[in-house]
Amino acid sequence: MPARPSPSRRTVLRGAALAPVAGLGLAACSPGGGAPAGAPTAPVELGAETEVTKGSARLYRDHNVVVSRAEDGSLKAYSTICTHAACPINKLEGTKLVCPCHGSEFDATTGEVLHAPATVPLSELPVRTENGRIVAGPGA
Repeated sequence: MPARPSPSRRTVLRGAALAPVAGLGLAACSPGGGAPAGAPTAPVELGAETEVTKGSARLYRDHNVVVSRAEDGSLKAYSTICTHAACPINKLEGTKLVCPCHGSEFDATTGEVLHAPATVPLSELPVRTENGRIVAGPGA
């Protein structure tokens, strides 16, 4: 029986490009409608109001939320689900969020993109204080 020839590099790459890969479609790289997966879908208590000082931000990894406080004392909250590929952002450097998946960077005080590949800002979340605690998420 004659030996079967090995497939060429082109054949292997073409087959890989055409093969469906579960969970890695184009939809994963673009934001969809509604709240991103992993973002709060109801109000969540994050911590003491004193945890976020003026001009700073705090990352609440367990809830995929970042909260910042402006110099005037007002609070802003954003989902920390990256708008590029829906990865949870787990790193805060001062007021800069860094996504571990592809290196997108966001301003934690505005939600704006600082560094691609993301092109869409983070989703802003309602935020309030109640009994000295920070509460964020839809309905907050």
